[in-house]
Amino acid sequence: MTEPVFFRPACKPTAADIVSWTGAEVSPGTDLSVAVANVAPLDQGVPGDLVFLDNAKYAETLGSTRASLCLLSKRYAERLPAGTIGLFTNEPYRAFGVVLQKMYPDANRPQSAFGARGVAPGAIVHPEARLEADVTIDPGAVIGPDACIGEGTIIAANAVIGPGVRIGRFCSVGPGAVVTNTLIGDRVIIHSGARLGQDGFGFAMSPRGHLKIPQVGRVIVQNDVEIGANTTIDRGANRDTIIGEGTKIDNLVQIGHNVTVGRHCVIVSQVGISGSTELGDFVAIGGQGGLTGHLKIGMGAQIAAQSGVMTDIPAGERWGGAPARPMRIYMRMAALLEKLATTRGDKN
Repeated sequence: MTEPVFFRPACKPTAADIVSWTGAEVSPGTDLSVAVANVAPLDQGVPGDLVFLDNAKYAETLGSTRASLCLLSKRYAERLPAGTIGLFTNEPYRAFGVVLQKMYPDANRPQSAFGARGVAPGAIVHPEARLEADVTIDPGAVIGPDACIGEGTIIAANAVIGPGVRIGRFCSVGPGAVVTNTLIGDRVIIHSGARLGQDGFGFAMSPRGHLKIPQVGRVIVQNDVEIGANTTIDRGANRDTIIGEGTKIDNLVQIGHNVTVGRHCVIVSQVGISGSTELGDFVAIGGQGGLTGHLKIGMGAQIAAQSGVMTDIPAGERWGGAPARPMRIYMRMAALLEKLATTRGDKN
């Protein structure tokens, strides 16, 4: 059995190409005709590879790399080995990402699991659904009545697109994902097994039992959002659940009904956000953070991993802990607890 290569480079750029794409600088006299055949980690780079150095933790590895080209900051220029060309930039990791997008376009978003284009045999598309040009529907996918899917969008195997759903252009919906009661913008990526638009968790609780409250809102996903595998986003109860432009959501995240997520937020795996909480633009939440309902998290706020947030957070602040507090207070408390735990309280 041969070992498969899942992503093959679509091009083999030269140093000149990379400089053009990223704006990187090179030392005078550099041979810009040197080509890249592949990319590699810094410590595994061999001739023909492009590597990068962004984290000072790995600076010691730079001197031993054998890669042909390296994206890095100028402060590490003296550590470059003789056989490696330095491509100098203030954002090496971002520049590396730009090159990857050019070299491996199929890795930018989920592709057809069937390797086909158009509506594949075995797909079920309702006669009242509307598909623009160059839409790909894999086997087993179901497209409901009055659903609209924009040009260049890919619906992978066994995905379900419910009645009336709107999906914009050049989107990808991964295998087994389910999208109902949702409006989606352009260039949105929804990974395998994600669920969008299902019931919000709404009940009128009483000693007589818990009365289900019908959830009649929608989910709105704006342009350039990415939603990870097995993430769930509930539709609104009496208003819309909104995911703002450019936001990136990791795998296994739960977003409750009526939540508003601002633009360009980052929400890491296993975060849970309860209903009607509002996140401003550029909010970042670390893994396993939990937010109670009806909170306001200000623009640019950062919440540490495993934090339990039970109150509003002002814009630009960093909070951590459970219950969450401003980071300076949380760190002082942690230091004090460690000191108490390591100091003997008796003389025996």
